[in-house]
Amino acid sequence: MNYLEKALQHSYSYSEYRKLVEDLLAENKSTTANGPESLVGYSKLNHSRMKRLDKTTEIPENVVAAIQSITEPTAWTVISEGWCGDAAQNLPAINKMAELNPAITLRIVLRDQQPELMNEYLTNGAQAIPKLIQVQNNKVTGTWGPRPSIATQMVQEYKAKHGYVDAEFKKELQIWYNKNKNENLFEDFMNLAHSSSSVEA
Repeated sequence: MNYLEKALQHSYSYSEYRKLVEDLLAENKSTTANGPESLVGYSKLNHSRMKRLDKTTEIPENVVAAIQSITEPTAWTVISEGWCGDAAQNLPAINKMAELNPAITLRIVLRDQQPELMNEYLTNGAQAIPKLIQVQNNKVTGTWGPRPSIATQMVQEYKAKHGYVDAEFKKELQIWYNKNKNENLFEDFMNLAHSSSSVEA
């Protein structure tokens, strides 16, 4: 919890995070200081994607009910970066779910500014993002990320077969996101809402 508390001192609301990415792009920068130029290109693409998803994402009624059933003060902290494609796909929906319940507080921290926290929540030894940490009553009661559970399985199977994730698979993953329309993400978060156990996806 110490690393989390420290990271939250340098965290952003969703709207602050969106503005940060936009302001950095105006300077041709990404959220990773002194990062490679390619991150700026990814950030531009993701910024446009998030603008679209902010407008078009809708939360199904059963998910609304599950999220609103949370009565304990709940903190969702998401480790992210503006250049991360998976973060761009999932953060708009996560934000809309958080907005459904005043008991939920959503804060976003940048991975490359918080390496100690990131290292506490590795996925198979990797600093994979986005990663959500759920805290209730000063205890971590669940985690999610870096992708919806089905997408995570797709990545694992592709890596097992090919040894790495390439551009061709990234295209396949994008197609899956477009077709799935957050259904799997919502399933994962309904489990998170109904369980105090970790929801590793």
